[in-house]
Amino acid sequence: MNILVTLDRNYLPPLRVMLGSLLRNDPRETFDIYTIGDGLRPEDWAGLEALCAGRGRIHPVEVPADLFADAPVARYWTRAMYYRLLAAELLPRSLDRVLYLDPDILVINPVRALYDTDLEGDLMAAATHTGLLAGITDPVNRLRLENYEAEAYYNSGVLLMDLTAMRREVRPADIFDYAREHADILLLPDQDVLNGLYGGQILGVDDSLWNYDARRFDRYLLVSQGEKDMDWVMDHTSLLHFCGKRKPWNRSYQGRFSALYKHYQRLVERQDQISEEKHAAYIGKTVRCLVDGKDDKGLTARTPGNRLVRLTGGEGLIGQFVDVKITGANKWSLSGEPA
Repeated sequence: MNILVTLDRNYLPPLRVMLGSLLRNDPRETFDIYTIGDGLRPEDWAGLEALCAGRGRIHPVEVPADLFADAPVARYWTRAMYYRLLAAELLPRSLDRVLYLDPDILVINPVRALYDTDLEGDLMAAATHTGLLAGITDPVNRLRLENYEAEAYYNSGVLLMDLTAMRREVRPADIFDYAREHADILLLPDQDVLNGLYGGQILGVDDSLWNYDARRFDRYLLVSQGEKDMDWVMDHTSLLHFCGKRKPWNRSYQGRFSALYKHYQRLVERQDQISEEKHAAYIGKTVRCLVDGKDDKGLTARTPGNRLVRLTGGEGLIGQFVDVKITGANKWSLSGEPA
């Protein structure tokens, strides 16, 4: 199953919780996780690889700098907001379908049924969160975004994408032009652009299953006349989405699903602790490593088990196998010197 995530380093901890919950609650699946990230270091990638080892493969996605030469950007409007909209442009041509998930999501049941959804010729599938106010907010959003064909205003945090169809229909220039021409009325820029340009080509899915707004438990309970209580959510909902500014990884968060989120957060932290203990056991050993590159901190190498090693030495070692004496360790990497 193909999964897409986009992030910067600030969202790395919640991304790890989201991926950890995905792996734990879909135990029969294996995942190819395509990651578009700004400012991530080798240790960050190593941590993601360790988290997903055996069940998921991490694929960092290169972003061509010239692709965004004409993209309007601002302080709170970075090029990262375009990544999910341009997924078909950025991901390998061999992929025909991908499920995009925001980092502030908790996966509590399998997602295969969503992934296999028949898109019926639409570009994407997504859920709307307008609920009881749809009769008011949807017409307002159609007027604001000038997309009168859209059936609803869709949340962009969970998107099932037909990449083949998107390669035919989605053009970077159209996205950049729309963002530029509507800059004064865009409230949630990437979500507004998605709805403004492609809202009429999105298949609606049940938000209570596939994009449950974690702020709205009482609303779901009311609308369902008491059916969608906590037991129902735990049995049926797959994707809990912590929308809004208040996030469950902050200590001040007091939402109804706070304890559930912190449970998964602790599971990831325990896994990190085990990784740190395993790495500490390498100190003093000599390991044969392949030197694969360098960054601003020096050479990088990989053990036969694909653990990241930071290595002293000259660039002439790149591409060679070297015996490395391990002198230090942390959660995500080892450090050493040529033996």
